[in-house]
This record gives sequence, C-alpha cells and structure tokens, in this order.
Amino acid sequence: MTLKELPAISTLPTLSATERAAILDILFEPCTPLHTLSVELLRTTEFATYSDLIASVGMQLTELSESSSTSDMQWLEAILSAHPRLGAKKVESVQSQDEQAQLQGQGPEAAQLSALNEEYERTYPGLRYMWAPPILPISFLIVIDPNSALS
Repeated sequence: MTLKELPAISTLPTLSATERAAILDILFEPCTPLHTLSVELLRTTEFATYSDLIASVGMQLTELSESSSTSDMQWLEAILSAHPRLGAKKVESVQSQDEQAQLQGQGPEAAQLSALNEEYERTYPGLRYMWAPPILPISFLIVIDPNSALS
C-alpha cells in the first residue's frame, strides 16, 4: 500500500498494519525490518504529533544501538542500510526523492559525491552517510562501532 499523504495522527491506532507500515515508509525509507520494529508502536501509542512519533522510533533505534546483542545490531544495520546513498538516482520514498533531487550534481560534483560516499562506506562498512532531522537523538547517528565484529 502506498499513501500519498499522512493521515491525522490521532487515527494511527485504528489503521491496519499495512497502513501503519505505509506511514513508516513515508517518514523513513521502505524497510521491512523497520516495519517489524515499529508498526505495533503506531497502534499502541498515542502521539500528539508526527515529530513525537519520529522521536519514538528514534528511541527504538537507539535502544537497538545500545544493545549488546549481535542480532539487534544486525537488525539495526538492516534498517539503516535501507537509506539510499547520497546522490543516488533511484530511491523509493518521496522524502528521499526530494532530498536526492537537491544532490543531483553533474560532472565533477557527481564524481566527488560518489567518491565521498565510497570513502564513508569503506570507513563504516554496511552504513550509509545520512542526514537526520534534529528531533532524533544524536546517539541514533552513532550506532555501530567501526571496529566491531559487524564491520
């Protein structure tokens, strides 16, 4: 299911799991592991705003990042890897399409962006450089030790 716009925040608990997953796809990236993590949160928690919802999902991700469980770290890595590379030409979410449209350089700019993406991904295997809105806790961005077993 693809939604074009977000419904009233108060209606989330009444929506189907598929509809709640579609809301997550609008706010984040289409990602089955994120659906597994957060679809139920949208049913069981009343949010005053979508910013509150995003912050709650951010806290779930932070909890995964602070876990000592290898499976939690792999789950988190799968979620973060759903975000496209900066400058990617094909992206799934409307939000990322808007972000990427601003980064579609030509010639030297595109080559430099590609080189920077590759350098980041060599330094932090399995992760993509991404911008997060200021409402997410900073620990959400620092999630995997590059020297860990997952690197």
